[in-house]
Amino acid sequence: MPKGEDALKKYRQMRSQDRTSEPFSPARSRSGRAAFVVQKHQARRLHYDFRLEWNGVLLSWAVPEGPTLDASVKRLAVQVEPHPLDYANFEGVIPKGNYGAGSVIVWDRGIWEPLVEAEAGLEAGNLKFRLFGHKLRGDWVLVRTKGSGKEWLLIKKKDGFESDAPLAETSVLSGLELEDLKNSAGKEARISAELKENGTPADEPRAADVELMLAQQEETVVERPGWIYELKYDGYRVLAQRNESGMKLRYRRGFDATSLYPEVTLALKSLPFTSILLDGEVVVFDDDGKTNFSRLQHRAMLAKTSDVSQAEREHPACFMAFDVLGFAGHDLRALPLSKRKEILMDILPKRGVIRYVDHVDANGEAFYRSAVSMGAEGIVAKKLDAHYVGGRSPSWAKTKPVRTGDFVVVGYSKGGADREGISSLHLALKKYDSAWVYAGRVGSGLAARDLAFLAKAFSEASKADYGFENVLPGDHVWVEPSLVCEVRYKEWEPGESLLRHPVFVGLRKDKSPSDCILTTEDDIVVPEPAESLPAVVQTNREKIFWPGLGLTKGDLLDYYDAASEWLLPYLQDRPLVLTRYPDGIDGKSFYQKDAPSWVPGWIRRKEIWSEHSQRNVNYFIADDRDSLLYLANLGTIPLHVWASRASSLARPDWSIIDLDPKGAPFAHVVRVAQAVQKLCTSIELPCYLKTSGSTGLHVLIPLGGTCTYEQSRNLAGLLSQLVATECPDIATMTRSLDKREGKVYLDWLQNRHGQLLVSPFSVRAKPGATVSMPLSWEQLSVGLDFKAFAISNALDGLKADPMIGLLTEVPDLLSALSRLHEMLGEG
Repeated sequence: MPKGEDALKKYRQMRSQDRTSEPFSPARSRSGRAAFVVQKHQARRLHYDFRLEWNGVLLSWAVPEGPTLDASVKRLAVQVEPHPLDYANFEGVIPKGNYGAGSVIVWDRGIWEPLVEAEAGLEAGNLKFRLFGHKLRGDWVLVRTKGSGKEWLLIKKKDGFESDAPLAETSVLSGLELEDLKNSAGKEARISAELKENGTPADEPRAADVELMLAQQEETVVERPGWIYELKYDGYRVLAQRNESGMKLRYRRGFDATSLYPEVTLALKSLPFTSILLDGEVVVFDDDGKTNFSRLQHRAMLAKTSDVSQAEREHPACFMAFDVLGFAGHDLRALPLSKRKEILMDILPKRGVIRYVDHVDANGEAFYRSAVSMGAEGIVAKKLDAHYVGGRSPSWAKTKPVRTGDFVVVGYSKGGADREGISSLHLALKKYDSAWVYAGRVGSGLAARDLAFLAKAFSEASKADYGFENVLPGDHVWVEPSLVCEVRYKEWEPGESLLRHPVFVGLRKDKSPSDCILTTEDDIVVPEPAESLPAVVQTNREKIFWPGLGLTKGDLLDYYDAASEWLLPYLQDRPLVLTRYPDGIDGKSFYQKDAPSWVPGWIRRKEIWSEHSQRNVNYFIADDRDSLLYLANLGTIPLHVWASRASSLARPDWSIIDLDPKGAPFAHVVRVAQAVQKLCTSIELPCYLKTSGSTGLHVLIPLGGTCTYEQSRNLAGLLSQLVATECPDIATMTRSLDKREGKVYLDWLQNRHGQLLVSPFSVRAKPGATVSMPLSWEQLSVGLDFKAFAISNALDGLKADPMIGLLTEVPDLLSALSRLHEMLGEG
């Protein structure tokens, strides 16, 4: 039997590459389990092409009547020329005049494994194998008939997967039947016309802008009229979108998962619609048809394309779609669930990589018992007339037979060498607006792969000290929170007991520690209707935040309330980063730029791609007083903002020169600031001043959104260069602290995309509760004391903001730069 490129010689001789869209890719070897595909083909005669990956090609047989799960039936299978591996994805119409002209759909696909030595079985004409497909499963045999080299019989063996029930004739990729292939746009046109007629908004949402609808936890199933019940799958929540920009898979927290599940992306691309947005779970099934989270977790941790490709064959993924939020340019979220499910069932394949999640209309308790007996994770009850709204909603309720939870890994106990030195993991959750709550430790369920990954992560992690009181004695190491894991357990009373019978399920790469908040029923916030005003509940106002001054969290909230009219112009439409001090300035603090899922829907957020993290970050935006107070109530002290707005991320509103003394006298900082202001005045460039709230000063030049970040940085660099030259005894552009020689550092490098500035009127987590205060240039003197501006007095007598022009002024930058370059040239 020819192998490699020789095996494809006949295939290429029978086809013309410029006349057909069939693939002409070369033969190639691949490791891991091999693929199989069955393609339904309406050529001169209707038949099914049965193909097995072997030696870099697809060995192929034409089965006139198609495979059947009926073990009493033998199907004729005529061997034809081997095909390229990429043919497994081919679905389309072969034009007239070409070999095999007609329509082709992918009727089934999956992986296969030989039950005998494959090469010997093929040579002997008796190949026993096992299939793991969407329609075909179990044990099979291909037997060559006597006296023929081409004719074989395809026979299903008795193994529990046999059945005499008819199999769906639709594609497992597109959901189309053969006769629909030439008019694949017909279904979209029909549904779109109905949506237009019903007044459905013609503004399909982007996955990046959708806040997921979440279910509340219930201990038992409650029978409710007008509700349905779905299986709960043990996977990763994903939004799957296809539009003019291509295919996109997004985890719940915004991570891009598109490259991790190429089989799901291919199926999304194969759907015959111009645009669609699906909500569901990516899962991996084991060989018995049960979801296997460990296999899924392994796939989610891959990075190399070759590893992902192999994992696709070893542990293929499916997308279990339970909702449709957008279709053909329409936003379906305002439709009742019953209508969305109707559309979803109409547009998805009956079986395949992307699957419709079916439901029962009643008998939820019986359905739950059945789900538990099958090993399912539980069920989700949903209200049929409910719209799709972001956040945790009383219209969805989940019930699980075994309690599972996501916990933050805060340390580990040392163990033997056979476990990478790790005996168990220490777990905790963050209480809403409070300290860490210790949950205990887990060691059971940790696999060798998990231990190797954890050992590497712990070796790079910063050490921490949480001060937990209910930790059992042992040799423990505590680390800063960065990892989240799922744990199965029997019981846990937060703060009163430790996890009972915990078992490690897997690391949750799709979640961050900020997602793992210990909430109660009272903490769950369901978004109000758009016309309702948010209500900010202030908690723990008496908690001491500045011990040296006796100032409380309530004092902080009162200041931000009073300062909101001055502060909000600098916050509106601007990505915001928090530094939270839930126990005051002497307690633990943490930096938070990624908004967690439990933040109420009326808090505006903006997803922005982070090159550093290689994922989307869901930034807070505080456009109004209530949003500001909500964030302050989280224990946020300083507020750091971007220089650009969410509506124009590439165009900063200001350029900054940060005057950093680091040991230089403050009088020198004043002199350098005055030199910057004198220079700017000489080139007719406006500039503004504020204290940093610490020991430095910030000089800011308005740009009016007319520059890029690179241009903003170059401007600050030119100004700094001239000032450093003019004041060589007190100013420097040397970044290294050891080489500054006690001079004021002109930091111009902060003008970068995503770089942060402590906002004007923002409080600092300093012992004096100081404020970053805007100043007029007349206020700048050697006797200036930044400590004089604090939350107790910063707003006293304030009648106008001396730097408000920073947000509105549009200077003549070309003229100013021309004058600046003239100065540099003369120097």
